[in-house]
Amino acid sequence: MNAGEYLKKHKDILEDLDAQILLAHVMGHSRTWLLTHPEALLTPPQLDEAEKAFTQLQAGTPLPYIIGHWEFFGLDLDITKDVLIPRPETELLVEKAITWLKASPERRTVADIGTGSGAIATALAMHMPDANITATDISFAALKVAKHNARKFHVHHRINFLQCDLLPQHVDPLPTDSHFDLICANLPYIPTETLQQLPIFGREPTLALDGGADGLDVYRRLFEIAPDWLAPGGMMLFEIEATLGVRALSLAFDHFSNASIHLHQDLAGNDRLLEIIPASESY
Repeated sequence: MNAGEYLKKHKDILEDLDAQILLAHVMGHSRTWLLTHPEALLTPPQLDEAEKAFTQLQAGTPLPYIIGHWEFFGLDLDITKDVLIPRPETELLVEKAITWLKASPERRTVADIGTGSGAIATALAMHMPDANITATDISFAALKVAKHNARKFHVHHRINFLQCDLLPQHVDPLPTDSHFDLICANLPYIPTETLQQLPIFGREPTLALDGGADGLDVYRRLFEIAPDWLAPGGMMLFEIEATLGVRALSLAFDHFSNASIHLHQDLAGNDRLLEIIPASESY
């Protein structure tokens, strides 16, 4: 059977794009190559692999987990079921971080809290070669994936990976040379009840999705400790759930008096990114 015939066979079952990406992966080529070579024959092992992969997809396994990689900010990141699938919404955080760092050449220490696949840390390291990045995650399995991606793009020597809950324990007061100029985080932010109604529930790691009753539990904890780690004049960028804009703003103002706080929308017009620059006098 050739590629074109195989895709037609599954046309009424799967989305065309998903089917094309999956079959291209099985055949070891790009989707563009597949579309321009519909006559290409599948070998018996490829047919077997395709049948298994298409069965997984029909059963609800997300496509990126089946093929083992996904694109983020122009990078083809390897992923496993231990990490969230990188999403285009998070690229807004990376864009804002790069813009701020380029405009502030004296600021080069960055924390990526809850790094997961290492998408944010790796993208920042690729675009800011002189940045010194610390990436944390509570999951050892997730950190293995993040380290792998950093090595894949040859930026592992500029990222310090730490297994901890948000940020590590530290002496009080924290030494100045341990402060971060920029703190980024894409933490679990989906309210528990909402998450349980979503198709991703049980298919992506709940630890990386469940933000508690109102979706802000983890951010409350981070807001308590983040000021100890942020350098004077530094900035924080936090991705949030689209419906939590007003609540997230209120929470930020409760914790950071006299701070400059802005809410940014993603390309779909949804509240997505919380930017916080505490007033220097608050330190």
